[in-house]
Amino acid sequence: MSAKLIDGKALSDSVKAEVAERVLALKKRGIVPGLAVVLVGSDPASQVYVRNKAAACEKAGLHSRVIRLAADITEPELLNTVHELNNDDAVHGILVQLPLPAHMNANKVIEAIAASKDVDGFHISNAGLLMTGQPLFRPCTPYGVMKMLESENIVLRGAEAVVVGASNIVGKPMAMLLLAAGATVTLCNSKTRDLGAQTRRADVLVVATGKPKMIDGDMIKPGAVVIDVGINRGADGKLVGDVDFQSAQAVAGAITPVPGGVGPMTIAMLLVNTLEAAERSAASSVTEH
Repeated sequence: MSAKLIDGKALSDSVKAEVAERVLALKKRGIVPGLAVVLVGSDPASQVYVRNKAAACEKAGLHSRVIRLAADITEPELLNTVHELNNDDAVHGILVQLPLPAHMNANKVIEAIAASKDVDGFHISNAGLLMTGQPLFRPCTPYGVMKMLESENIVLRGAEAVVVGASNIVGKPMAMLLLAAGATVTLCNSKTRDLGAQTRRADVLVVATGKPKMIDGDMIKPGAVVIDVGINRGADGKLVGDVDFQSAQAVAGAITPVPGGVGPMTIAMLLVNTLEAAERSAASSVTEH
């Protein structure tokens, strides 16, 4: 048996095409959805991510602004930049690219972003809304995973879902979205005893640990849906996931490849969040007038 590949690239293309249509509808009303990305320093991976985000915005017809700041900028200067963007009506979404330099408090910077423009979904009030089942913005990577499961017609109600990795960016919000869809969710972390016993129960297994090939075929229930969020560069320079693809593919029912799986969906959902922020802003300005 060889698992079905879940093609994130093809799905992201269809999501972006839908975004482009909705952007056109807004432009006819004189509104151009705008995303501002703040990049502090010159981290090479961050530079690539930011370039990809800007290119995807332009292609879908959104306005994209990249604000590049020196690595030695002070925290108050960065916060001032964020406040200016909060007050700029042409900016509907604000994203501060992480990681930030060591002398800055990332939580403080994220809290400074207006919750209505927090398209990453990391602001504490957006995390709280997600927790209580009424999300304003869903974090882009977990949102992309949910779209992939939906595209494969995976029934989540009553399914056993296991999430490996408990970060605020992927693991925790992923668990909340699966829970909201009716799955029974187990959230594992680096201290979990006998991880294999947990993962082998999963009908849907989402892995986001940042540890290359941590999960192999022996840890997967036959026929399970395996979503690999990890992107790691191996010693040979090739990209690999957190799941050992070859052994997993022989056991799983469906699996995401790395690259070409979850990665493209993260950027597609960022566009969706920015578009929705612009649509909400347009709706509220109509009710105000």
